[in-house]
Amino acid sequence: MKQYFSSISLLVRDYDEEIEFYTKKLHFLIPEDTELEGHKRWVTITPRENNSCHLLLAKVIVEQKYNAVGNQSGGRVFLFLYTDDFWRDFQEMSKQGINFVGLPRKEVYGSLAVFEDLYDNL
Repeated sequence: MKQYFSSISLLVRDYDEEIEFYTKKLHFLIPEDTELEGHKRWVTITPRENNSCHLLLAKVIVEQKYNAVGNQSGGRVFLFLYTDDFWRDFQEMSKQGINFVGLPRKEVYGSLAVFEDLYDNL
């Protein structure tokens, strides 16, 4: 049996502003952006070099659920983005205005710099 994660849902308020953040600041790709019924879209984004797992942008449509946007993981780090050159990407992301939470640091598993997305997900 072969199993893997293909997509992880990310709650957003607006498809286009989240697409702009991920494509302009992080240089991600959009493998799919398909219109669905009811003003919904099937939008996936992925890092350029590895598209084995996508983020699926899930627009919140019920006003009472807006408080969940940006709090997808209860204030914990939501996703871990691997890079083959930590300092290159840290410097590029800093130039793009990415907001880092604290300074980069070395952990037992590697170098780490926590940043916020457009809605403050870590």
